[in-house]
Amino acid sequence: MNCEVCQLKELEVEHFEIREVLRCILHTIVFHRALGLVRPKDIDLELFDITYVQCGEVELEKKIEEKIDQFISWVEKHPNKKSQICLSFYETKNKHPSWFNKTERLFWEQWYVNLHVTQHTKAHSGKSHHSKPMVDLGETVSEDRGVRREALEASLHEVLFQIIKFVNEKKDHVPPINEDIICFPCEITIPRKFL
Repeated sequence: MNCEVCQLKELEVEHFEIREVLRCILHTIVFHRALGLVRPKDIDLELFDITYVQCGEVELEKKIEEKIDQFISWVEKHPNKKSQICLSFYETKNKHPSWFNKTERLFWEQWYVNLHVTQHTKAHSGKSHHSKPMVDLGETVSEDRGVRREALEASLHEVLFQIIKFVNEKKDHVPPINEDIICFPCEITIPRKFL
């Protein structure tokens, strides 16, 4: 079986932006590969002027949140590193019919979410330890952060359009649909050093 791979554009994020960015990307991918009847739920991001859609599937939402929590823990142990999360869709096949019903996963699509988590230094205003007045950098840092946030929002838009384009162009590898399934089985893997 052919496994299509999509490498999404790398995003530079700060620690506090990880959760929202990953929720947006992962739920967008899953929604666009959803089958059957879903209960679409619009979600507005708090940090960015972006709305995305979730499938409304509680178990899937829990699974995504657990993996995001694990990824954030990994980032805390490996600061200022580039990292990748992989969302893989698969179907299961019985390997050998026997007493031990062994199943194997046949991956048919993988999405690589590439993040570079950075730590921006905070500016200090007031006096230094030498009692010389320092320039108030608070306003400059605030402007820089606003520019950086706008750039990230634009990049996140690009990633969302990259997802939509890939989903619309790559359809031939998607396996036939089984009844009573809302979403294809999927797994989310985070950097291996964490495990």
